[in-house]
Amino acid sequence: MNISPRSVTIDQDRFWVELNDGRTLGVPLAWFPRLLNASPDQLEDFELTPKGIHWDALDEDISIKGLLLGQGDLTHRHGEVA
Repeated sequence: MNISPRSVTIDQDRFWVELNDGRTLGVPLAWFPRLLNASPDQLEDFELTPKGIHWDALDEDISIKGLLLGQGDLTHRHGEVA
């Protein structure tokens, strides 16, 4: 089954992703510093893609696969060796 986002809503602490298989994921904004530090207008300016969510102005792409695996922002992990 190809799981994709149907809708996204955002509140103060997290974003909620409704998937095409009926599940809803609640994801802490703190997992994604670009989202955590964004203005409400920037947060609402996203595009759903078949594989995830894209915020052009914030240069943020979040895959549904990564969310289902419990992954946050993997671009900058302090103290970890790649």
